[in-house]
Amino acid sequence: MTDTKKLSPLKLAVLLSGAGTTLRNFLERIAAGSLDVKIQVVVSSHPRAGGLQIARDAGVPAVVVERRSFATDNEFGEAVFDICRQHDPHLVAMAGFLKFAPVPADFDGRVVNIHPALIPSFCGQGFYGLKVHQAVLDYGAKVSGCTVHFVDNQYDHGPIILQRVVPVAEDDTPQTLAARVFAAECEAYPEALRWFAAGRLRIEGRRVLVL
Repeated sequence: MTDTKKLSPLKLAVLLSGAGTTLRNFLERIAAGSLDVKIQVVVSSHPRAGGLQIARDAGVPAVVVERRSFATDNEFGEAVFDICRQHDPHLVAMAGFLKFAPVPADFDGRVVNIHPALIPSFCGQGFYGLKVHQAVLDYGAKVSGCTVHFVDNQYDHGPIILQRVVPVAEDDTPQTLAARVFAAECEAYPEALRWFAAGRLRIEGRRVLVL
């Protein structure tokens, strides 16, 4: 169960591995006044991730933690979340973070992720980026979308907060479907952050109740 006290602003740590498009979406909405969030730190698993420069340009501390520097997933996860601890976030948001980082006990119920498909379909290890959208097209699905969920210690498995559905067009490519899904992500992820900040989310087993 999450804290029912309103968090204003919501202090956020962002984990990423790539271009930083989700981070950019957050920053644009913060600047526009539609998202009451303060990004405390950005942690990247890749030293050349585009999201690092986006963070630095916004004056946000940006740190690199590479998986290859650690012998085990647990050691890697501890290093990632130790940096988060140092910046005292209310919540950690994975935003295209492609490495497995086990969530320590003190962050249970305080880590969220967005996946570019409707979990439990087209998800799990190896399903990321255009691979997800290609799989949707190969299967012949008529709809796709995005899922915001709490993170547990399995890929794309934690309790679902919200989902948004988009149609799959007959002439879609992975790129055109990705663009449509990302537009939905840009609305869904901030909405989930607002719900968390307002104390509206309660985890009961595999269900997330929105109060």
